[in-house]
Amino acid sequence: MYRSHTCGELRLHHDGTQVTLAGWVQTVRKFGAITFVDLRDRYGITQLLFAEELNPELDQSPLGREFVLQATGVVRERTSKNGNIPTGDIEILVQSFKVLNKSAVPPFTIQDDTDGGDDLRMKYRYLDLRRNAVKRNLELRYAVNRATRNYLHEQGFMDIETPFLIKSTPEGARDFVVPSRMNPGEFYALPQSPQTFKQLLMVSGYDRYYQIVKCFRDEDLRADRQPEFTQIDCEMAFVEQEDILNMFEGLVKHVFKTVKNIDYTEKVERTTWEEAMWTYGNDKPDIRFGMKLANLKVPGHVFMEKQASLQASPLAGGPSGFVVFDNAETVIAIAVPGAAEYTRKQIDELTDWVKRPQIGMQGLVNIKYNSDGSLKSSVDKFFNEEQLRAIATYTNAQPGDLILVLAGAEERTRKATSELRLEMGKRLGLRKPDEFKLLWVLDFPLFEYDEEGNRWVARHHPFTSPKPTQIETMIGNDPKIHDAARYLEHPYANIKANAYDMVLNGNEIGGGSIRIFQRELQEKMFAALGMSKEEAMHKFGFLLGAFEYGAPPHGGIAFGFDRLCSILGGSESIRDFIAFPKNNSGRDVMLDAPASIDDKQFDELQIKLDLK
Repeated sequence: MYRSHTCGELRLHHDGTQVTLAGWVQTVRKFGAITFVDLRDRYGITQLLFAEELNPELDQSPLGREFVLQATGVVRERTSKNGNIPTGDIEILVQSFKVLNKSAVPPFTIQDDTDGGDDLRMKYRYLDLRRNAVKRNLELRYAVNRATRNYLHEQGFMDIETPFLIKSTPEGARDFVVPSRMNPGEFYALPQSPQTFKQLLMVSGYDRYYQIVKCFRDEDLRADRQPEFTQIDCEMAFVEQEDILNMFEGLVKHVFKTVKNIDYTEKVERTTWEEAMWTYGNDKPDIRFGMKLANLKVPGHVFMEKQASLQASPLAGGPSGFVVFDNAETVIAIAVPGAAEYTRKQIDELTDWVKRPQIGMQGLVNIKYNSDGSLKSSVDKFFNEEQLRAIATYTNAQPGDLILVLAGAEERTRKATSELRLEMGKRLGLRKPDEFKLLWVLDFPLFEYDEEGNRWVARHHPFTSPKPTQIETMIGNDPKIHDAARYLEHPYANIKANAYDMVLNGNEIGGGSIRIFQRELQEKMFAALGMSKEEAMHKFGFLLGAFEYGAPPHGGIAFGFDRLCSILGGSESIRDFIAFPKNNSGRDVMLDAPASIDDKQFDELQIKLDLK
């Protein structure tokens, strides 16, 4: 064996023991006749002491960073201890050593505070993976994986693999396609998820399935996206929505306890999609803090009408004389706690922030609710104190708060206010990375209207069931939209999906639904999405056929495994928790992939490349 112990294993009780270690040279420090070497492996660091009289060959063959070294010696207590590492009380007095392999000078330092930028570390990812910071991320990923498997095993789930080479049925993102040499002119697709397979497994009687599985989507990338990613994919038969919610609340709480030693004992809050959109401006709200959106101009919307019946909106009575508000489709405010002391410079900076192209607003109105109870605003010319106080009351502002108001088109303003809320939460330290708040978002719309195509599209996916009480609405109505301007009056506009998302700290970590399991309803769904019977049979005939043979009621959920790990690890990017990620252009800069193939491969595939 190359080693008797690891570099993170030895302690004071090993004093006097002869050991052999093997690992990588982290640092070399020479002090006259003695040399200290920090030897590193996956488990930790141990200090080696080389003495000139014991190791004279060290002068002829000096050690360098990242050399692979084997050393044999005796454990002894260190004179100068290092309390920052578990092995800091001991060192090894080296009797003999062997360089197992030399190393070129690394392109960046292999330590937590490395001098390597993202591109350089991605190119030399095999070196970056040696750093403790990256190692801890992969250890956390493994711990989440293990905890998930243990929980699901105890709950009676079977881990069943499904194919990676499947049929292209693009209904969401673009598919990655793979040419088939044995079937010229035909292509496989890589699965965006195992959705239809897990439903077929329910038909087959495997009533509790799971898989921690690779999925593939050809879409534009950002910090929380990769072309290949991992899901915790689960499905259950003979269940209703409540069964799913309870089962997978249990999973996430188990992961919290096992991986982070957090007892999440509080009840997981629930909200409808509609409430989330109007209260927080998005369907994955961060509920670690308040600062809820207040619509100062009541829209023609059922949820807001219910809210407005409790308290009149400050701008509902007619024109205010402030043309920006009067001409706006909607006016939305948030009360920022304790920010009334913001200076003019800080408020001007916030105004510039909302004017950025990513946010897209024309300006920002502010109202200071001073600690003495007085009110001062940037629109004092148009609003008296009574009107400002009505706004303060409507936004639940308290003395010392700063009220920020945006106005404009409804969808853009709501989204912008949501982003402003998150930004203020970040600036005020309200989005604490070590605090975790779960939320279920329920009752999503089943359909969205595609203006360009004048048709319905599935908000989730085409296998999601409507709420049981609305199945007849779907079966009994024609999906065609005859007047695009009045699509909201169509019965399909109000059908709710039997779907649910789990949100953690403002991130969707899981989503699923109760599935359609009757052929008639599934055919109706395909027709609603504009598929002819022939197209539906070509794409999904295997599933429709399976539904003829006693498909049970079933539903499931898929968790974004990479994203869950990144949140638990306090990172905003899933890339930090993937061993070999792609960059923001979808490239593996270490392998230099994707890459061209040679003419022989094109000939074997009977494909001709025509780059226009």
